[in-house]
Amino acid sequence: MKTQKQTRNAFTFCMLIALLLLSQLSLKAQTLETKIDSLLTKMFETEGPGAVFMVAKDGKPIYRKAFGMANLELEVPMVPENIFQIGSMTKQFTAVGILMLEEDGKLDIEDDVRKYIPDFPVQGDQLTIQQLMNHTSGIKDFTRMKSIMSIARNDLSPKEIVDFFKDEPVDFLPGEKFEYNNSGYVVLGYVIELVSGMSYEDFVEQRIFQKLGMNDSRYASDRELVKNRAYGYHDRGGYTNKMWVSLNIPFASGSLMSTVDDLLIWQNALNSEKLLKQETIRKAFTPGTLSNGETLTYGYGWHIKELGGMPIREHGGSVFGFKSMGVYLPEQDIYVVGLSNCDCNSPTVITREIAKLAIESL
Repeated sequence: MKTQKQTRNAFTFCMLIALLLLSQLSLKAQTLETKIDSLLTKMFETEGPGAVFMVAKDGKPIYRKAFGMANLELEVPMVPENIFQIGSMTKQFTAVGILMLEEDGKLDIEDDVRKYIPDFPVQGDQLTIQQLMNHTSGIKDFTRMKSIMSIARNDLSPKEIVDFFKDEPVDFLPGEKFEYNNSGYVVLGYVIELVSGMSYEDFVEQRIFQKLGMNDSRYASDRELVKNRAYGYHDRGGYTNKMWVSLNIPFASGSLMSTVDDLLIWQNALNSEKLLKQETIRKAFTPGTLSNGETLTYGYGWHIKELGGMPIREHGGSVFGFKSMGVYLPEQDIYVVGLSNCDCNSPTVITREIAKLAIESL
């Protein structure tokens, strides 16, 4: 049997090892923080529009900082709690909403869109919900139409937006190729409304945001008071306020607002079964295929790629005055997200660079 002294010595040894490991982890985190700070302070001016960045490991933040200004006119510094429009990162929520309705038995992603929108013209045999989700539909992207500015400031209903582009000539037959397309996700948002009997805004609010406790996320509004809102800017040889457009126009393709903290709640929920069974959510992270069998680098609402040889899921967003980017490394459970309040400062490249630093440091 061990003596009391031997037991104490063994305990002391274990404590020393634990402290050593903790100090090594702290040093690594400190080094990572210094490296990230160096990258971001070069990109964002103290007195200009700014950004908030977060790095999370195993579901918990290890880096969370704000840079620049949330409001230039009032000289309000950015804080990590600021709320941003996230643009096309909205598509993740729309795709998950569709999969939730599929789990509810209310639709099938292999369904022809005409099952829900009978007057939607289709070239070829069919146009499936799945093809809308993975950008292989071939329908005209309304954000690239020259006439887009004729409706940009109008609070159109989802049906009116769909009617605006649905009769346009297709760019290719469904399933023939991949081409990133905002129209597809507007149609998906409209389908969510038709199938659920709720507005898209209420569906996302009640079935996702409230359920997960994403208390600072919402359907965007320029009219309502939004606590901690970061104001959006352009750089036209000098900073200007963002151009005003109706947020009904991007709709389910790009009209949500959020924070880095809420987006971490979202990412963590995707790794659980709070919203969907894992077998269902895996569909969103599985690359699609074209009709000729070619594999895509897109699932449903996420680009499926590699970074430094590691698999990643990522998506960015761009809407007047704002840009966003989120990168997730599933094997390391590392999530990096950056939100910017000037469409002159895209966080896409730098978010990937931070993800690389995190892989090397953690």
